[in-house]
Amino acid sequence: MSVAGSYECLTKTPMGDQTSTFTVIPSDDGTTFTGSNTGPMGSLDVKEGKIDGNTLTWKMEMIVPMPLTLDCTATIEGDKLTGTVNAGAFGDMAMTGVRAQ
Repeated sequence: MSVAGSYECLTKTPMGDQTSTFTVIPSDDGTTFTGSNTGPMGSLDVKEGKIDGNTLTWKMEMIVPMPLTLDCTATIEGDKLTGTVNAGAFGDMAMTGVRAQ
């Protein structure tokens, strides 16, 4: 099954649970992807998105509430997404999601 799609996600952050819609748009060869993660605090574009089987890795540049590069990894199994968002000194934050139908 393709990893393409939109996922309704929940990320456990130091500022509380954050909901977002994570969109994955694979390249034609299926090895990279673009997309965004959009939530109440705004939208972050996917940078350096890579696909390895059903595993995604990418970066996002956060501005609010402070400038920070987020390093992200997620595994897609069927319609479920499970991963982590690393926020540098703030550590790893769990991210889960379900493909929007």
